[in-house]
Amino acid sequence: MLTLQKAQELNDAQVTEHHLILHARNVMYAMGAMADAFGEDREHWMAIGYLHDFDYEKFPDEHLQHTENELLALGVDAADVRAILSHGYGICSDVKPETNLEKSLFTVDELTGIIQACARMRPHGISDLEVKSFMKKFKDKKFAAKCDRDLIRRGCEMLGMEVAQVAEICIEGMKPFAAQIELLGTEQT
Repeated sequence: MLTLQKAQELNDAQVTEHHLILHARNVMYAMGAMADAFGEDREHWMAIGYLHDFDYEKFPDEHLQHTENELLALGVDAADVRAILSHGYGICSDVKPETNLEKSLFTVDELTGIIQACARMRPHGISDLEVKSFMKKFKDKKFAAKCDRDLIRRGCEMLGMEVAQVAEICIEGMKPFAAQIELLGTEQT
């Protein structure tokens, strides 16, 4: 099973672009919160979240096409590699999310982009972001327009949850790590 330390070692050796590292952290903390919600292994889910875009910087136009062989060769368990591949389902992978871990990663990957965009607009960053404010921005298709809302909805349906439920879990899970994900805001309390 992938540990958080191993995921960080692998990802940090491959990913150098600041925005991709921030994204990995956002997904990692959101996945930790999702693990808690499902009563699963928090560190393991965080490790999968941190490593999910392992090949993106090197192969942005061939995302996930180089992940499986490389990670298996580096000693990552096949089930963990499968979970990582599943986050690109229907986009750049045909691996359908089946477990709560896989469904969560599929959903959270896009969802954290909107959460991050919402928090960046607020004077206090993510610290006082509530799901009600998030949902207003989620419904505004022009806001964080590159984030695929239909994909998020599909992921939530797979999980048997509403968007607001998943968003609240992720927002609350990300709040304690506001400094690490650079979402403290301009007027830190």
